[in-house]
Amino acid sequence: MKNDSSQSYNSEENNSKKESAISTLDSRFNQTLRNVQGLLKGRSIPGKVLLSRRPDPLDQSNIQGHSPNYERSFSYNDAETSDRMSKDLEEEVQNPNKPSNNENSNGLNSSTSNIENTSKEAQKSTMGARATDSARIIKFTKVLSGTTVILEKLRELAWSGIPPYMRPDVWRLLLGYAPPNSDRRGGVLKRKRLEYLDCVSQYYDIPDTERSDDEINMLRQIAVDCPRTVPDVSFFQQAQVQKSLERILYTWAIRHPASGYVQGINDLVTPFLVVFLSEYLEGSVDSWSFSDLSPDKISNIEADCYWCLSKLLDGMQDHYTFAQPGIQRLVFKLKEVVRRIDEPVSTHMEEQGLEFLQFAFRWFNCLLIREIPFHLITRLWDTYLAEGDALPDFLVYIFASFLLTWSDKLQKLDFQELVMFLQHLPTNNWTHQELEMVLSRAFMWHSLFNSSPSHLAN
Repeated sequence: MKNDSSQSYNSEENNSKKESAISTLDSRFNQTLRNVQGLLKGRSIPGKVLLSRRPDPLDQSNIQGHSPNYERSFSYNDAETSDRMSKDLEEEVQNPNKPSNNENSNGLNSSTSNIENTSKEAQKSTMGARATDSARIIKFTKVLSGTTVILEKLRELAWSGIPPYMRPDVWRLLLGYAPPNSDRRGGVLKRKRLEYLDCVSQYYDIPDTERSDDEINMLRQIAVDCPRTVPDVSFFQQAQVQKSLERILYTWAIRHPASGYVQGINDLVTPFLVVFLSEYLEGSVDSWSFSDLSPDKISNIEADCYWCLSKLLDGMQDHYTFAQPGIQRLVFKLKEVVRRIDEPVSTHMEEQGLEFLQFAFRWFNCLLIREIPFHLITRLWDTYLAEGDALPDFLVYIFASFLLTWSDKLQKLDFQELVMFLQHLPTNNWTHQELEMVLSRAFMWHSLFNSSPSHLAN
């Protein structure tokens, strides 16, 4: 009897310990979700993320705090209420002596100096979300208005999305095209834009008789690819737009002989073109026309696209050299990450004989531009550019998160169905919410695996 009683007691004690352990794991995992949800609502990137088990999809109802600016479709420079309010707040930051009521003044102090208050605001309803967005505008403005921009602070803010009207300036800074020192910025941009004009004159505006056979073939290939660029956005079908793309791509290719032009680079110019055009054109991208711009403005936009493309690709040179070894290396790492995160999907794809190169090569080559709606691309690229030199490695986790969005679906498909599905992913109706989910999972998995490479070992 004593033995039975002792065994019963021990069993109850073991169950109690298990329940306590599970409770601890749930507590840590919930903290992870709160960290990520806070990130999506505009707070700084958490320094550490506690992760104890494979994350389930976040509760959709908890991600309603995104900036209203980011919920619009295809408008990069519209002047709606929230933008006007944001600019008013920006003026308050730049003119602290300007009369203001106590409520606004207190809001400014608490939102810029106290992360805890920002966290509480992020948990409120729609008005709370708007207030949080306003707080982020203030933070952006304070960082950008300094004599020297502190890039690390700018990266933390930009990771969660950049207000559209600030995006051109922020992208130039994040890529190192515009210098952090505001006194030098205007002069550097003027010099770089003139340098681009000289390159176009030297390499592009010449007769074919002065080009080599390889250069003629490359120019012809670019001319063929430009009309195929983002075909579902009518703006890119304008002849003047395609001519600008052609000038930018050919000039870049001539100046970078190690890779030259590679199909896919044409896609990488398009986010830059849209963002820098938004400084001059308003409304929907589909309503834009190059004929509304002066030649000087077009030249400046092309120059900014050229230099920003150069800065972006400087960090991933071996992605576009012969045999594109950089992409092949990242595809292999993607396969390993997916295997560790979701072994059933990895096993099923392997059993069906599907190689990751068959679908993921295009993802790395075009940075998902062909996979998601174009109006989401600039938001995605805010995070890309905020990652800086770490972008290539972080792409692995973004693409793993993107792929595993359809984990259950993928396990039900045979080889042919997998190929067709991955070539035509059902993202046409995606909004910023789905994109933020992909980025949040990528952030968690990157925090788990990248700092512990042994987790990827056999």
